[in-house]
Amino acid sequence: MATTTFSGPVVSQNGFQTGTSGSPLAVTTASNIDAAYATTSATTGDTRLVYDKLTFTSTGSGETARFFTVVSGANAGTGGTVNGAHISTEVNTGGTISGAANAIRATLGGTSTTPGGTLAVLQLDTNFGGSATVSADSAFIRVTDSGTAGRLTRLMNVATGTGLFTAGTTGSLAGGLKIRVGSTDYYLMCTAAISA
Repeated sequence: MATTTFSGPVVSQNGFQTGTSGSPLAVTTASNIDAAYATTSATTGDTRLVYDKLTFTSTGSGETARFFTVVSGANAGTGGTVNGAHISTEVNTGGTISGAANAIRATLGGTSTTPGGTLAVLQLDTNFGGSATVSADSAFIRVTDSGTAGRLTRLMNVATGTGLFTAGTTGSLAGGLKIRVGSTDYYLMCTAAISA
């Protein structure tokens, strides 16, 4: 494939498109189809490799980004994985964090005092066909320590005052985390200590 080099900003009034749904770009050798590589030595402010903003001004719906991975061949992911999105943050040799670092940060907010709707910072869906039988290893959330060292010892870190409720006179229970199943609130019970 020939390479085209641009010097300076490139502007399109109609967006950019690679292939079409009826005639997608055909790739026969593993490669990065769209790639951007950069470094930053900025000492203040936020640097972003990609910044996309979509503002809804009417009753429409959609996303700022939609990633859609489809498997149509047998045994995909052999020796690897297939993901809708894979987002990573690394702290390499010589690097340290004095603030916070997150592989994924999802924020829900705004200035509306009564936004309405069903709001969630994270929603997990399934969308299998009616005849699908998923494996026993399938779950809404899967947690793994993929590295060989530096394993995490906590499943969650819940900030003080975020959903933690003090227990009443229930013995050694420290409290509970409120969850909702259907239209009913329940509590995942928490204890302050466990026996080894």
